[in-house]
Amino acid sequence: MELVTREQIAEAAALLRPVVRRTPMLQSRVLSERTGHEVLLKCENLQHTGSFKVRGAYCRMANLSPTQRARGVVAASAGNHAQGVAWAARLLGITATVFMPVGASLPKLVATRGYGATVHLQGASVDDALLAAHEYAERTGAVLIHPFDHPDVVAGQASVGTEILDQLPDVGTVVVPLGGGGLLAGIAAAVAAARPSVRVVGVQAERAASWPGSLAAGHPVAAPSRSTIADGIAVGLPGAVPFAHVAALVDEVVTVTEDALSRALLLCMERAKVVVEPAGAAAVAALLTVDPALLAADGPVCAVLSGGNIDPLLLTHVLTHGLGAVGRYLAVRVRIPDRPGGLTALLQEVSASGASVVDVWHSRTSGTLDLDEVEVLLTVETRGPDHRAQVLAVLDAAGYSVQVQD
Repeated sequence: MELVTREQIAEAAALLRPVVRRTPMLQSRVLSERTGHEVLLKCENLQHTGSFKVRGAYCRMANLSPTQRARGVVAASAGNHAQGVAWAARLLGITATVFMPVGASLPKLVATRGYGATVHLQGASVDDALLAAHEYAERTGAVLIHPFDHPDVVAGQASVGTEILDQLPDVGTVVVPLGGGGLLAGIAAAVAAARPSVRVVGVQAERAASWPGSLAAGHPVAAPSRSTIADGIAVGLPGAVPFAHVAALVDEVVTVTEDALSRALLLCMERAKVVVEPAGAAAVAALLTVDPALLAADGPVCAVLSGGNIDPLLLTHVLTHGLGAVGRYLAVRVRIPDRPGGLTALLQEVSASGASVVDVWHSRTSGTLDLDEVEVLLTVETRGPDHRAQVLAVLDAAGYSVQVQD
């Protein structure tokens, strides 16, 4: 399969320049200290619709013929691609229909409709929605706009790479979230065309990792699972077009854990003051957890924040998980005597340890309790791993039976 050319990338960048944002780069002192390299964050979370997806969608749709435009377009997505297609269709005067799974995030659903697309809820997964989109395209003649598996989409996403090279000419490594592969393929193509010495690294969620097996097999292979908080990169099967680019041009693909993703999201909010979704924080997660030897010996590191569309309810959950992962949040089950003053005595021990109580829940109905016992679920804020260990030591020394909750 032929790769996108330097000329195609240049044409896509020129096409997109008047309509997309040239997203900023922010320096990250904490990641610079962690890696031993200057680290900058490429903030595609601040792009129109909150994601890089508008670049590829607009490029693909702008290249449609007048006849194709008149038939309209159709897409399937759980969120970011849906919004990108709807946004591009509105700018280009094209009718857009989008199929989304029944459980799609409400904010993403509302935003997609707000950009003018007709939205149908179909099935329990993006795969179900994609099947419905294919059927709709066959029935109506609408053009299916794939989220990553088309040369025009890859060329559009390559504009992120051209901006990085322009904003950070001496960049040594670019670290990119990886799902279907369109963004990584585009950035790798742009870098290879202009600065082939730059190292390019893709990052997948460990629990939705289709690429390591695919690269080892030499062809796209389905992921064994897709159970991850990073739904934006939880793609079951890499695209053929991105696969050809990644296999030929990308230096390394790594995976990150759910803990690393939640810690990265927390770091982006607290230290960089930017809101990202778990998929958008994958590159930061890699810099927090992967061996720094993965990076080029010289030059700054650019970590791409690919998107910022996170449901507030998921944000609350992920932040709680992230706080626990860095030792600033502790939930425990504690058995105490069922007598007056029992709960007060427990809380006094917690207070003496310097922890701040968030909430308390207690029950007398657990089948494992003795008649004279009460079970308390206690959530406290701690000041880090050492303080967390200190709180647990205090409770243990006071004679309490403690179970730490994940």
